[in-house]
Amino acid sequence: MNDTDIKRISRLIAILTLLQTKRISTSTILAQKFGVSTRTIFRDLKALEQAGVPIVAEEGKGFSLMDGYKIPPVMFTESEANALVTAEQLVLKNRDSSLTRAYSEAINKVKAVLGHDTKQKVELLSNRIAISSALLKTNKSDSLTLIQHALTTFKVLSITYQSEYKKQRTERKIEPFALHYSLEESWTLIAYCRLRKDYRMFRLDRMFKIEVLELEFKPHKLTLKDFLDYKEKNFKNP
Repeated sequence: MNDTDIKRISRLIAILTLLQTKRISTSTILAQKFGVSTRTIFRDLKALEQAGVPIVAEEGKGFSLMDGYKIPPVMFTESEANALVTAEQLVLKNRDSSLTRAYSEAINKVKAVLGHDTKQKVELLSNRIAISSALLKTNKSDSLTLIQHALTTFKVLSITYQSEYKKQRTERKIEPFALHYSLEESWTLIAYCRLRKDYRMFRLDRMFKIEVLELEFKPHKLTLKDFLDYKEKNFKNP
């Protein structure tokens, strides 16, 4: 096997991994990423198809893997595993129980595919990382993963919310837009409030009831940067 063959095999594996991690990719983007022509990318995709990989071509959009198709887990390098276990220690100190639960389940799956030596090093590193107790002073919540699901599926949320200043509770229907984290307030949901007919920021620890409705909304045209700029000029309390 010559260098050209090795490079092509490496590129085929990288293309397959990229297609699994991204919903869709174009031949132009793939060609630029791997420094080859689009003709070469088309040949590579054909080779993957011949090997049994179900690649779907969407006219005018690009290429993706067929829904439900999974490739075997890739092996992580030591540096990648160390980055994940460091992030794990930060997440475990997070004050949203739904997030820590989901991340723990995910990281256990990652650890399961690590090589023996890497597992030992990761275990050693996890016992040598300390997170400041200042993080423990942030407020608790348990609805982050539910909100994340509503945000990515464009579902309206029904919440009971207690205002920070008047301490009054109101029933709201909100359209989740983005999430913001700070040490002072922990997790905050940026959402369009149908009651106030404007964007507001809702602290998760002040939500006393939260329900995902079978009611969809159109994706917001506003970007997160637009909102943050808007917030500086026009922000109002929920």
